[in-house]
Amino acid sequence: MAKGKQDEAWEFFGELLKDRREAAGLSQSELGARVFVSGGYIGLFEQGIRKPQLDVAKRIDEVLQTGGIFERTWRKLINKSPYASYFHAVAELEAVATRICEFAPLVLPGLLQTRAYARAVTIGGNPFATEEYVEEKVTSRLERAQILKAATRPEYWAILHENVPQTPMGGSAVMAEALDDLAALVRARVILVAVLPRSAGAHAYMTGTLKLMEFADAPPTAYTETEYSGTLLDDPAVVKQAQRAYDHLRVAALSPEASLALIESVAEDYRRCARTT
Repeated sequence: MAKGKQDEAWEFFGELLKDRREAAGLSQSELGARVFVSGGYIGLFEQGIRKPQLDVAKRIDEVLQTGGIFERTWRKLINKSPYASYFHAVAELEAVATRICEFAPLVLPGLLQTRAYARAVTIGGNPFATEEYVEEKVTSRLERAQILKAATRPEYWAILHENVPQTPMGGSAVMAEALDDLAALVRARVILVAVLPRSAGAHAYMTGTLKLMEFADAPPTAYTETEYSGTLLDDPAVVKQAQRAYDHLRVAALSPEASLALIESVAEDYRRCARTT
């Protein structure tokens, strides 16, 4: 996939970081130690592969005595991002994750949405949005999903509450297409999906989404999101707690085979409904 202007801008950020680091006579490891990340992370920042969080950009300014240039550049680039400020870092981490595990209580995860479904969700949450805004959000979501088509795609798990396939986002035709697409990904063994039935009860109750990400060269992270905000978690104890919560959901979910059968059955129901309307 061709690089966009946003990617090129972050590459400039990385080049600037490398120039200032070398001018200060610091190795990647030395700078990393002073801003509390690994030297490998500094290398990824310099290549434009990963983007630092704001607190890291601020610490880089302090260590390299740059007068706030990295914080200002970070803020400018984030403001141009199609993602909400709290989600930008998550989108970047998805692209380099080796494993992603998600739980969705009501809506299909962004990585699994079709264009029509993503459009319905975006308009549903932003009924007065301009067409330009809707198209930008939908396109950025579909671009994120390209990681599932890459040769280096992550191992991907999704646990969907039974509400997800049963909630008609965009109408019957949109839902039939979205669930057919989901089933096709499962049958192609690109992803693994389990449905959490309503009968699972309170022990498997979780109100917001949960995303767990693992990496080849960094500790795992967790991300939780409600309707208007999200939180990226990297404290090892908190991430472990989130992993345990996901394990509880997995135990309570239907088997992959039963889940696929349910998804395909609901898709067929939507298809019949679409033909009669």
